[in-house]
Amino acid sequence: MIREYIKKALQHARYELIDDPEPYYGEVPELPGVWATGATLEACRATLAEVLDGWLLIRISRGMLIPQLGQVGITIPKEVMVE
Repeated sequence: MIREYIKKALQHARYELIDDPEPYYGEVPELPGVWATGATLEACRATLAEVLDGWLLIRISRGMLIPQLGQVGITIPKEVMVE
């Protein structure tokens, strides 16, 4: 379920060149705060996947809503305890 979500999110990613030492910028527009930069497009994609992984862990651990992407979503059971 999580791998499918990450795969789908990366398919939704948008990339552009910016004026920066790491000129490749990528983001998933539907997921606030999920963005990354890199020296190459591949480095940017790899970092974006790591950011997405951390973003998901935080949202899951806090019981926060995770937006559905197309037909792919993650549902957090109400029984999940936040400590």
